[in-house]
Amino acid sequence: MSGNLAVIGGGLGGIAAALRARAAGYNVTLYERLSQLGGRAQSLKIGPYKHDAGPTVITAPFLFDELFELFGEKREDSVKFVALDPWYRFYFRDKSVFDYGGSPAKINSEIERYSPKDLSGYNSLLKHSKALYKTAYEDLADMPFHRLSTLVKAIPTMLRLRADRSVWQLVGKYIENQNLRRALSIQPLLLGGNPLDTTCIYSLIHYLERAHGVHFAMGGMGAVISALEKLMKRHNIKVVCNTSISKFKTVGNRIQSAVTEDNQEIEADQYIFNGDPLFLYRDLLKHSSLQVKIKMSHKRSMGLFVIFFGTSQKFNQIPHHSIWMGERFSGLLRDIFDHQILPEDFSLYIHRPTATDPSFAPEGHDSFYVLAPVPNLRAQINWKAQAPLLAEKIIDALNDNEMPGLKSGIRNLRIMTPEDFKEDYLSVDGAGFSIAPTFKQSAWFRFHNLSESFENLFLVGAGTHPGAGVPGVLNSAKVVEKLII
Repeated sequence: MSGNLAVIGGGLGGIAAALRARAAGYNVTLYERLSQLGGRAQSLKIGPYKHDAGPTVITAPFLFDELFELFGEKREDSVKFVALDPWYRFYFRDKSVFDYGGSPAKINSEIERYSPKDLSGYNSLLKHSKALYKTAYEDLADMPFHRLSTLVKAIPTMLRLRADRSVWQLVGKYIENQNLRRALSIQPLLLGGNPLDTTCIYSLIHYLERAHGVHFAMGGMGAVISALEKLMKRHNIKVVCNTSISKFKTVGNRIQSAVTEDNQEIEADQYIFNGDPLFLYRDLLKHSSLQVKIKMSHKRSMGLFVIFFGTSQKFNQIPHHSIWMGERFSGLLRDIFDHQILPEDFSLYIHRPTATDPSFAPEGHDSFYVLAPVPNLRAQINWKAQAPLLAEKIIDALNDNEMPGLKSGIRNLRIMTPEDFKEDYLSVDGAGFSIAPTFKQSAWFRFHNLSESFENLFLVGAGTHPGAGVPGVLNSAKVVEKLII
């Protein structure tokens, strides 16, 4: 292939798409509105502490390996991945603890310790997850879904695997213990979905983790982005930061140019957009198809409330990744996703990278990222008033339970709310992951990787097929690679 191709947006999807387009023979320029690449996967430095701003786990390392292999290189020569064990530790309010991850024997041993009656059910769940993985991931994750015929062909298999059921329903079929049922249902929350109504297709993550492990990149996602940026530059992809697109000019069903905020026109044969499709079709394009207009009303993912801080002491009892489960599960999720109210209680995702990589904090200190799912901006929450109150409640809860002494040791605290996602990432309604991954908002029903309206515009990222999460975003670039070739 040859021709000029412009990638708009330098998140993981845009970077992967730029690399794949370059390997296919295009002359590629990538434009990013922020001062650094990475999008949600960029890194932060707050005082002496480093933080990953977004994703913290790597569950499909081979997808990164592929990007280097396109150019005859090895990923491990540029960035090191470390397998985590456990993958996650769950803290429940009854004071019980469940470690999930590691070798198959270790997982089985831990389930037998925690709830012996569920060991057989877990292995049946894993068998179902493998079937979902084989079909929904290996066969469909990098397949273009812009044609309705593709969906029609996939329907019999999806019905056989009961993809109409939710993750919660599927797990509940196999697992009796309520705590384990909750622990094994939380994966959709890492992709912006409610376990109570997210299609059980996403239960394929159980087998994905088992097959490939859960990893951390030494240096964090910032090190991954840096390695990928250097890879792009080594292979003559031009990277332009601090450049915002204000609109696209169109002629018929083609993009003529992308216009920057300082009124410069970017002309190319093909365009790849890496950002929220809701923002693209609402703010950057003047007209779109009926399909797009329908998808603009799709249910958004939840918002994210994130606290970044360092501590002047070590919390060695806290592993790399923890899930702090609140008292409520279904009620909490309904408040966040359906009732759109800010609950008094919460559940938390805790990232302590210093458990694996001490470079994230000064010697004798820790670095933390604590995330709580919250409603998106459609909830009309006054975050300026509520953010410090919620942060205080979260810190109090951790201090009084798993992290005694936390309050006295906190340093360099920073808060991120859905308002920041709207401002920093141009995320419509401050949604953490664009549209939610429900059954009726997946595959053909999700925003297409080949624009529904323009023949030379392609989309990658969380709001497109196959969905959010690092594997989903990287696979969206593989879909686009097939389309541009």
